[in-house]
Amino acid sequence: MPQKEQIVTIHKVVTFTYIIQDGQDEKVLEQSDLPMSYIHGVDGKMYPSAERAMEGKKMGDVIAVSLSPEEGFGYPDPELMHTEKVENVPDEYCRIGAEAMFENEDGETITMKVTKIENGEVTLDANHPFAGKTVVFRMTVVGVRDATAEEVGSGDVIDSQGPLTMQ
Repeated sequence: MPQKEQIVTIHKVVTFTYIIQDGQDEKVLEQSDLPMSYIHGVDGKMYPSAERAMEGKKMGDVIAVSLSPEEGFGYPDPELMHTEKVENVPDEYCRIGAEAMFENEDGETITMKVTKIENGEVTLDANHPFAGKTVVFRMTVVGVRDATAEEVGSGDVIDSQGPLTMQ
């Protein structure tokens, strides 16, 4: 007897691939053909409007959701930007796109990217690269299954390799 096709509802593990496009010119900003999973209605790791759009979908469906900065990646935080005189910056960081790792007061590692070099100063930015942008989050459902009691309880998708969680 063929197995009934599952649809996305609460307590389902939803696996998808995605493309993130700029909301204005539709340029692809990020793409992942590596499937990601979340537990629908449980883990809170999916953008709320994207999760609502997933409701009732099935394997093979494509969903596109526009995410404003409030719903998606937020706005740039000036506290996460730092400007330094070029002469105080090592040569390897004196180019646009260079990334430098720093440790904050709490011992967390922060990646800052060189976003501007002008007037003898280098600007490093730790904001998400999509901060301030409206983006289109285009997802293709590649799997839907019942979540186990352990997955629902922990909020983490578990496969044979251990937890698989969206960050």
